[in-house]
Amino acid sequence: MKTITIYLKERAYDVIVARGIFRDIAAARICGLVPAKEKVAIVSDENVWELYGIPLIDELRSNGVKCFPVVIRPGEDSKDMQTLGRIFDTFANEGLGRDGLIVALGGGVIGDVSGFAAACWMRGVRYVQIPTSLLAMVDSSVGGKTAVDIPAGKNLVGAFHQPSLVIVDPDLLATLPEYEFTGGMAEIIKYGAILSKVLFNNIEATKHDAFSPTLIDVIIDCIRIKAKIVAGDELDRGRRALLNFGHTFGHAIEVKYGYSRYPHGTAVAAGMRIAARFGEAYGVTVPETADRLESLLDFYGLDHKESADGLLEYIKHDKKLAGDSVRLILLSEIGKAEVVEIPLSEAEEQLAELWL
Repeated sequence: MKTITIYLKERAYDVIVARGIFRDIAAARICGLVPAKEKVAIVSDENVWELYGIPLIDELRSNGVKCFPVVIRPGEDSKDMQTLGRIFDTFANEGLGRDGLIVALGGGVIGDVSGFAAACWMRGVRYVQIPTSLLAMVDSSVGGKTAVDIPAGKNLVGAFHQPSLVIVDPDLLATLPEYEFTGGMAEIIKYGAILSKVLFNNIEATKHDAFSPTLIDVIIDCIRIKAKIVAGDELDRGRRALLNFGHTFGHAIEVKYGYSRYPHGTAVAAGMRIAARFGEAYGVTVPETADRLESLLDFYGLDHKESADGLLEYIKHDKKLAGDSVRLILLSEIGKAEVVEIPLSEAEEQLAELWL
């Protein structure tokens, strides 16, 4: 079992990673966080609940823990204010107190909405992340970013609220749909592209899937990278912005199609293609970097291409705007990235010429 500690200014928490730990120790670790007589809310979606939620709640109850489920529809459509309201209603009806605990059991949507609910409920309660998707394991479960979507944009309503514990079990990926796995690979490729040439070379040389024995090492590498970034910039005011590579364009693509056409990872992969081509055209990115990135995305089935024309209208509602400029994360080369502030007029002109 590998333990990676996220060190923050005022506290720290552990991310534990090992195969089989969901079955072997998850319930025991949760029990250790809950005072006597307090309740545990397990938030999950309908697909994950049948596979993993029922066994977890049964084991917790057998150990004397008072717990209740909050099961929502799967998909990005559930990451909204209406679902959040239903979650709060359930907390109120079940009597979840300030010393209670919320367990986020699922992918990125569950982690985001559960974490935001934890940040808001009674002005903040503790929560545990148990990610069941590759994307959530390497990215969204770590770092305390929580949010819901509104019609104007993705993740515009949210809070920083760090979990008390993250439990990562790669065995849970055995039931993950293929498109969800490849979406997670998009995030892993992102880490290599912006911060680790060694990681990029690794995933370039080895075809990983949900059953690869070396996948756990890749997951651990990504968590270590994110742990270092979060420790130095918890509130996303500096270097942590690099983790948004591909996301500004990817979020715009998601909003453009109402979150219904592409899974998040697919949209981010398309966003990375656009960012790499934009960087080369703008003179920031070393030539042929985009070709190498796109070849790796293609290798993992992330071969969707999206026109960049018109995306700026959606980006104008993004959190990354700064007056009349937009902050984009652009590659310098594989393994290095930088934040570049570009006037909206220049960005619009450049994007109109990009056809992918």
